[in-house]
Amino acid sequence: MTSTCCSTTSQGQSCATDIAQSNEAATATATSTAIVVLSDPSSGSDESLGRLFNALATAYDFKAAGDEITILFQGAATRWIGELAKTDHPAYQLFEEVKDAVAGVSCGCADVFGGADEAKQSGFDLITDNQVPGTSGLPSLRALYEQGYRVLTF
Repeated sequence: MTSTCCSTTSQGQSCATDIAQSNEAATATATSTAIVVLSDPSSGSDESLGRLFNALATAYDFKAAGDEITILFQGAATRWIGELAKTDHPAYQLFEEVKDAVAGVSCGCADVFGGADEAKQSGFDLITDNQVPGTSGLPSLRALYEQGYRVLTF
């Protein structure tokens, strides 16, 4: 597969730039959490919207407590960025509260499912640190884990 979302960007920086130093430190303080959104907005289901809303609400909860969070959009969820830019979207206001914690969008997933243009227009990084064969790269959940993040999926 050839990359369509990262070919014109200078991406490739790790999504884990500002992350805790060690797994032991994160275990002791339990303050770093990665939230991975996987739900598909094109399904139009209550379940998909509910998963997104709960991911954002969880991020808001951790952020309000002063914990370090990072949010990633992977799989079909790469399509959410375009939806969340709409001011009349039910999750718009909540997204605005936590969007500074969005590390980015999976480049390889955006290639397959769409969303690269919306991510670029919104200023989000297209993440490629996990060089999965046949893709332009995905976020590395292993790197987040190694750096002390708890990983929650929605």
